[in-house]
Amino acid sequence: MEKLQTTLKQSFSISGVGLHTGIPVTMTFLPAPEDHGYKFQRIDLEGQPIIEADADLVTDVSRGTTLEKDGAKVSTVEHVLAALVGLEIDNVLMQLDAVETPIMDGSSMPYVERLRAAGIVEQKKPRIYFEVPSNIAYAEPERGVEMIAMPLDDYRLTVMIDYNSPVLGSQHASISELSEFADEIASCRTFCFLHELEMLLEHDLIKGGDLNNAIVVVDRVVEEKELEHLAGLFNKPKVEVKQEGILNNVDLRFQNEPARHKLLDLIGDLALVGRPIKAQIMAARPGHAANVAFARKIKRMIEHEAQLAKKKEGIPEYDPNAPAVYTYQEIERILPHKFPFLLVDKIVSLDSSKVIAIKNITGDQYFFQGHFPGEPLMPGVLQLEAMAQAGGVLVLHDKENPDKWSTYFVKIENAKFKGKVIPGDTLIIKMELMRPIRRGLCLMHGEAFVGDRMVCEADMMAQIVENK
Repeated sequence: MEKLQTTLKQSFSISGVGLHTGIPVTMTFLPAPEDHGYKFQRIDLEGQPIIEADADLVTDVSRGTTLEKDGAKVSTVEHVLAALVGLEIDNVLMQLDAVETPIMDGSSMPYVERLRAAGIVEQKKPRIYFEVPSNIAYAEPERGVEMIAMPLDDYRLTVMIDYNSPVLGSQHASISELSEFADEIASCRTFCFLHELEMLLEHDLIKGGDLNNAIVVVDRVVEEKELEHLAGLFNKPKVEVKQEGILNNVDLRFQNEPARHKLLDLIGDLALVGRPIKAQIMAARPGHAANVAFARKIKRMIEHEAQLAKKKEGIPEYDPNAPAVYTYQEIERILPHKFPFLLVDKIVSLDSSKVIAIKNITGDQYFFQGHFPGEPLMPGVLQLEAMAQAGGVLVLHDKENPDKWSTYFVKIENAKFKGKVIPGDTLIIKMELMRPIRRGLCLMHGEAFVGDRMVCEADMMAQIVENK
C-alpha cells in the first residue's frame, strides 16, 4: 500500500542548551507542505536564512554534524533528524534562535516525545523513497570503516563498533524496521572516553555538558584528586567510577547503549540524503565523517538514477502486440519511397506533432553486404533516412492524396551517432515537430533507440513539395 507523506499536526517549541556552545536555544517545530523535507531556519540572524538538511551543506563533522549555507550555520543536527526519520515524519521546518540544537539528555528521546505529543498527520502526496538499486559501498581502510547499502524493500540498519577498549569492547546494534526506533534506539545517549572529555574541556568545548547528557567511558586508572576535579567542573558533589569503567553520572539504559547511539547518529546523518531510503545498511566503526561521506555517495546515486529516469521519460515504449497505426503496405501509399529504400516497417503511434515508427533490422538487408563484411552495421546515413521517412509520414498522412506530395531535406543539424545498429535490432524512431509547419517547411527533432539505448539523434528540416 502506498505510503503518504506526513507532517506535524501542530507546532511546538523545545528549549535547552547547545552541547558545545553552552548557549541557551529555543527550537520551534512547524508543519510544512509536501515535498518540503527537513529545513532549519536561523530566526536570530538577519533575513532569517533557511538551511536545508543536505549532505552537500555539511561543513564540520568534528564533534557532531554542522550544516552551513551562505554563512548561516546550524550544528549538532543528527539527534533531531534521527527522531524525525525514526517517526517517519517527512516535512518539518525547524526554527532556532541560536547556532546549536538543544542537546537535552544526549539522545533523541526528548524530541520523539514532543513530536508524538504534537501529532503526526498524513498529507496528500505519496512518499517518494530511494530504493537502492545495487550495492553502494564506502570504506576508510586506515580507520577500519566499512559501510554498505544493499537493496531491500524496507529500511534495516546494523552497526558494529570496536574501540580496542577493555571497557567498551566490540558491540553491535540493529533494527529491522523504523517502527523499532522509538523503543530501541531513541533513548540511547551520546558517549565519550574520559580522555576525550578532558580534551574537549581544554579546548573550551562541551560548555553545555553537565554529565547528565553523556556516558563517560573511563579507559584508564583515575586518581581520586582527578575525580574531585571533574566533580568541581560539573558542579557535582561526587564523581565515581563504576566497576565496569563507566562514570557514575548515568546508568546505562542498554548494555550496548554506545552501539545503539552510533546507530542513532547514522540514521540522523543519512537523513541528509534528502529522501527516505529503502535499503539494508551495514556499518562497521561509523562516525559523523564517514556517515556524511556515505550519505553524499548515496545522494550521488540518487542524482544518477534521476538522470537515467529523465532520459527514459523520452524513450518511446513499443509493444509488438499492439495493432499498428499504419502497416508497411499503408506506409507505401503515403510515402514515395518503395522497396528496397522504404526504411519504415510500421507506425505504432501518431498524433498532430509526434510519430513513433519501427524499423526491424534483419540480416538480409542489402546494405550489409558491403557495410561491413564480417561486421554488419546499419550506416548512420540510413538511420537518418529512416528517421526522415518517419517524419514524412507525420506531415503527409493527413493530406487527401499523400502520394502526390514529397518531402525533401533542407538541413540536418546536431546529428549524433551514439551506438551500433546491427542485425536483430529493432529500431524505434521518434520524430517530433519543434514548431508548427510554415510555408511548407517543417523542423523536427528525431531520436532513434534500440531498447532503452539511444543510437542516433538529429534536428532535421524538410520542405513539403507537391509533385508535378
